[in-house]
Amino acid sequence: MNRVLFKVHGALAVAACIPLLVICTSGSVIVFKQELDRLFMADTVQVVEQAQRLPFDVLLGELQRQFPQYEVVGWAVPDDPGMADRLYLIREDSSDWSSLYLDAFTGRALVAPEIYGADFSDWLVELHYTLLLGDVGTVVGAVCALILLALAATGIALHRMFWKRMLVVRWRSRMLPSDLHKRIGVLSGPILIVLAFTGAWWNTDELLHELEAHADGVGHHVMRERLYGDALSLDALIADARRRIPGFRARYVTLPYEPGVDVSVWGAVPDAGIFASDYASVVRFDPVSGRHQQTSDVREASLSARILDSYRRLHFGDFAGLPSRLLWSLVGMMPLVLAATGLTLWWRRRPQKRANRLRAGFRYR
Repeated sequence: MNRVLFKVHGALAVAACIPLLVICTSGSVIVFKQELDRLFMADTVQVVEQAQRLPFDVLLGELQRQFPQYEVVGWAVPDDPGMADRLYLIREDSSDWSSLYLDAFTGRALVAPEIYGADFSDWLVELHYTLLLGDVGTVVGAVCALILLALAATGIALHRMFWKRMLVVRWRSRMLPSDLHKRIGVLSGPILIVLAFTGAWWNTDELLHELEAHADGVGHHVMRERLYGDALSLDALIADARRRIPGFRARYVTLPYEPGVDVSVWGAVPDAGIFASDYASVVRFDPVSGRHQQTSDVREASLSARILDSYRRLHFGDFAGLPSRLLWSLVGMMPLVLAATGLTLWWRRRPQKRANRLRAGFRYR
């Protein structure tokens, strides 16, 4: 059984080595996406905190005045008041998403709308999820995530008794690559399984959404006109969401980007557990009338819904602040070490494999 697992483990590692290294390395870096943005885009993403934000309706009206050819379809509200709001827009007669950063204290757009992915950290995110290959990359990413899941599982199965010699590493021996490969693989295996499973889930979900969008032959909706009522008040809807969910803090507003999409206010709530995301609870409204449609408080949600929501925290590793993020980033880099030690072991075994083949050939002559 171990021999079969060993061959499967090696074959999978060779098959997906390069894309997996790209995915894991980029993922380790974007754990610190906000810090990267602060470092490289300070003038764009940081604002001077003032006494009070401008109302959402005032900000939206100002954006519509400055960029009348765009429709706002998403609004990310930062938890840190020193960070700019990020808005997602679609240009008229287009289906391409753009984004900009907005100073919510002054109403000033800190940058003109840019196609999503223009920023370095956004480019890294696209590299991580799609390998910059679009829909094909989404499929490749899902397959690679499943392969990583299988690699972690087979590695743990192969070396399940490693704990007996866990602290023994033969640093000055030819066995050093083998010792490092086993111990690093098994110790990082559980976290890699979590990363692989949640990544595969998201890429598969995105792929199904894309297939559904193209099932009728129409593809993505081209924005021809505003899909929500002009009289709709975001401030009123957010205030309504706060009344319906005690302790609710709005973190993202979805505005219709295609027909049939509600206005949704997503947010965080207290006492929801460390694995509850900042978007765990949601209140939905009719996009024309503003009439309440649905309320979902994660504290009252089913176990399956709470597990599904936890994937965000578990994938990004931010459930325990900086310590868990550092650990997730470090483990994300471990496939680099595993690839190096695995390649070394394969190279050293080549003479032995050649000798075995020669002996087998001689035996059957």
